[in-house]
Amino acid sequence: MIETEKLRSKRIAKCYFRHRSLQNRFLSSFQLHAKKKSCRSKVPIVNGKEVRVRFAPSPTGHLHVGGARTALYNWLFARRHGGKMIVRIEDTDTSRSTRASEEAILDDLRWMGLTWDEGPDVGGPHGPYRQSERKAIYMDMAEQLVEKGRAYRCFCTPEELDKMKKDAEKLGIAPIYRGRWARASRKEVQRELSRGTPYCYRFRVPRAERVVVQDAVRGHVSWTTDSLGDFVLLRSSGMPVYNFCVAVDDALMRITHVIRAEEHLANTLRQALIYDALDLRPPQFAHISLIMAPDRTKLSKRHGAT
Repeated sequence: MIETEKLRSKRIAKCYFRHRSLQNRFLSSFQLHAKKKSCRSKVPIVNGKEVRVRFAPSPTGHLHVGGARTALYNWLFARRHGGKMIVRIEDTDTSRSTRASEEAILDDLRWMGLTWDEGPDVGGPHGPYRQSERKAIYMDMAEQLVEKGRAYRCFCTPEELDKMKKDAEKLGIAPIYRGRWARASRKEVQRELSRGTPYCYRFRVPRAERVVVQDAVRGHVSWTTDSLGDFVLLRSSGMPVYNFCVAVDDALMRITHVIRAEEHLANTLRQALIYDALDLRPPQFAHISLIMAPDRTKLSKRHGAT
């Protein structure tokens, strides 16, 4: 029993110092113009405005340690630079999201001693702060993209999409959307609309382009669009897909710095394309390392992090 406690203490200490190192690296990455003898850093302000960060949990369970750390980093960064902390509830997963989970997460944040300037419980000038209450905003943005030729309505059935995926697997090619609605005429689209055929909105991904992001922690990150198919923005139910509503909300809520776990780095490509298509300036991204379980797998709501 004594040996077990010693090992446990050693492991906790090791984790503590490892995350202290990550925290120092994270904070120092923003101190781009700090004077050597100054106790405050000068942070690049997006669009010349104050620092605005957000913590955007999904209310599908308890707050886990990774989410708690992300909230803490955002809060520290906002308070360090006299900025604003926004809490936004990402509850578009209607089958799993509950108001009870939302309240529990907010209670946990209060228990941590964190406060926020805007959110579902305190209001603010850029609400609503629940994504489920912002569907009209997303629809308007999707229509803007259609008008600009950067998105289109897709009337493919689930069976057609499943066949495309299976055909791609047989051919050994990437299972990206290759349906005909990207090239459909206005007459064809109007015919399906008049029939009441269900449809989703898809983003028209530009071909053979390289998207570059300067991440505050990871540095220079780039992707090519060749391996990315035309992705869904709004489902036929009217609910937005994660990457679309996140990009729209961050822009409309004037978020200047997006501080989140590195698992979201892959999402940044789609979000950067959406920003560009809507003529919006993206925030400064900072993707921080994951917190790992003792078995070196990622902690999650269903794996040891609550």
